[in-house]
Amino acid sequence: MANSGVQLLGFGLSLTGIIGLIVGTILPQWKMSAYVGDSIITAVATYQGLWMSCAFQSTGQLQCKIYDSILQLDSDLQATRALMIVGIIVSICGLGVACMGMKCTTCGADDKVGKARTAMTGGIILLVGALCAIVACSWFAHNVIRAFYNPFTPVNTKFEFGAAIFIAWGGSFLDVLGGAMLAASCTRSKQVSKYPKSNSARSASGNNKEYV
Repeated sequence: MANSGVQLLGFGLSLTGIIGLIVGTILPQWKMSAYVGDSIITAVATYQGLWMSCAFQSTGQLQCKIYDSILQLDSDLQATRALMIVGIIVSICGLGVACMGMKCTTCGADDKVGKARTAMTGGIILLVGALCAIVACSWFAHNVIRAFYNPFTPVNTKFEFGAAIFIAWGGSFLDVLGGAMLAASCTRSKQVSKYPKSNSARSASGNNKEYV
């Protein structure tokens, strides 16, 4: 059977990754205003996230506004939202399934092979959830880069990566590592021979006795 320490490490990495996904999804710093061009004096720094946009003024005041209508949002932002939510929900479900299959839990302790397979199934579900989050972050980052290098984008409306997208990326890769460790915890059971030992082999072993 798999080492319980590896399972605990995978569980811890997956839990940390899910927390990173939740924090990254909530924070508004998915992209921030870029300081490019000749004008370097700015009184307001703008942040935009999946749920709200914020303006940080030079006086230290932070004002945030939640997006009023979902239908008015860009389709790419809606897709990123959906993928992040699906990734978080799937990862939480995978972590619960993997928890039931870990060696340190008493759920189904009599069936060790079944527990290992349950942990492997939870790890695969975690990998699927992490993949959804990675696709969401990469898609959002691609749109930011494309708009930044677009020559028709005004200088004062260009954005670059914020801290939240890196937190979500980090949580996704931790989720991948934890899911991979849990998925690798299913070992092959020992194969038992279907045929009993033949009588000739038994007699041969009985005749191989030393006589004094």
